Amino acid sequence: MTLPIVKVAAVHAAPVYMNATATVSKAISFIEEAARHGAELVVFPESFIPGFPVWAALWAPIYNHDWFRLMVSNSILIDGPEMAQIQATARRNGVFVSMGFSESTEASVGCIWNSNALIGDDGTILNHHRKLVPTFYEKMVWAPGDGHGLRVNNTRIGRIGALICGENTNPLARYALAAQGEQIHISAWPAIWPTRMPGSGQNFDNLAANRIRAGGHSFEAKAFGILNSGFIDKIMFETLAASGDHQAIEVLENTPRAATQFLDPTGAVIGDTLQTEEGIAYATFDINACVEPKQFHDIVGYYNRFDVFNVEIDRRRLTPARFTPETTVARQGQPSGERVNVAETPFADMV
Repeated sequence: MTLPIVKVAAVHAAPVYMNATATVSKAISFIEEAARHGAELVVFPESFIPGFPVWAALWAPIYNHDWFRLMVSNSILIDGPEMAQIQATARRNGVFVSMGFSESTEASVGCIWNSNALIGDDGTILNHHRKLVPTFYEKMVWAPGDGHGLRVNNTRIGRIGALICGENTNPLARYALAAQGEQIHISAWPAIWPTRMPGSGQNFDNLAANRIRAGGHSFEAKAFGILNSGFIDKIMFETLAASGDHQAIEVLENTPRAATQFLDPTGAVIGDTLQTEEGIAYATFDINACVEPKQFHDIVGYYNRFDVFNVEIDRRRLTPARFTPETTVARQGQPSGERVNVAETPFADMV
């Protein structure tokens, strides 16, 4: 059995903050650049389109209504024109793309999800995942997702799975992907994740925490890892600091910046690492290296006790309502030939 060797790229970049149209154009240029450098998989950070809602950490909810409206208006549909542009770019360049985005829906003008799409090298959407649980202040922005996207796609470059930020803290979410033979694990993260004012105690160290979680999964699943974090550029910083709030600016200046890096199936760092500058990081994955470590610990094989542990994953896509098709039936007691539209009658499902 010979497994593929693949060059992968992780885009360590800032969006054009809260501007979906401009951010899509920026993403396209990065995909094309990575493809020119031989990458076959191009990965983007959490909520790259239109940017991570750092404002939810900086100010109380009563001050964030304008920010929320702006975020909603720049969130995109999974089958909308913005995603279609990215799909077309993937197809044109023959590369796989993992895109973090804030997802809107036709079912609601204000419901958005923290989502990730894996796009095939033919431009088709292979997987569409919504973050299971928005973390901490993210709950004021995004709705909870479901298990529909807990899938690993078997592609020509390997078996690819992805989780968003704090989902990599969830052992069962990670196990759900490992149990599908995952070989390349994508973990998408924001540029910063403030939890405290500077000087008031230890802020959440996302540099260390991301590395621990992603490394743990690579070691346990015996999979390569792409730890892809966002970046804050001058425009994003100035947009968030435009209020003149000195405390908010202090948080932006002093919160630890996340890094983008790659891990081998033992959890060791390989390839490029980017943290303080915007750009594209590259690494080469020899998927054959996933095999030998399985001899030590195969948590979805011999190194488990399926007679002791029983894991069930519900991958239904949750929807706000289920509509039965309109149809017509003859109603008892009506004149011959007269028919009733079932969908318009009370208790139609009981007819």
